[in-house]
Amino acid sequence: MKSAVYCIAKTVEQAEKIVLDLKQAGCPADDISVLLPDRRGSKDFAHEHSTKAPEGATAGGVAGLGVGAALGWLVGIGALAIPGVGPFIAAGPIMAALGGAAVGTAAGGVVGALVGLGIPEFEAKRYDAKIREGNILISVHTEDSKQRSVVEDIFKANNADDISSRHEASV
Repeated sequence: MKSAVYCIAKTVEQAEKIVLDLKQAGCPADDISVLLPDRRGSKDFAHEHSTKAPEGATAGGVAGLGVGAALGWLVGIGALAIPGVGPFIAAGPIMAALGGAAVGTAAGGVVGALVGLGIPEFEAKRYDAKIREGNILISVHTEDSKQRSVVEDIFKANNADDISSRHEASV
């Protein structure tokens, strides 16, 4: 049965290790979502130099976001701002969900996007609070119980917090 498995990482380094382990376990990049607050200040933007050739733009862009290659491997990584909530760095399916929240009203924000991804509202509120404190949400879509167990084991081996899973509705 298809499921999504979630966890909280406390540091970018921990999140990158988890993502690297997921990649090595064969999880497709487009099944992994990562959401973290964008803590760069305006001084970071002032010192960012974008002089890389087009073929190096992805690596330069990822480095500019303050994340390494492990998170840069994910689909659609980028920075976005949700009115009334703040700036975030997101990748994977959550990027599209949050992009809609950023374009629409601020109502719901991160909580609304997480609920839209199938996380129960009470858990979405808990994850939202953790993200605002500087933690990182990682979500992985899994196709079966074996893959779900592998993902949960990776989260546990990397000392992730708040590990949970939810069955996804079949469409």
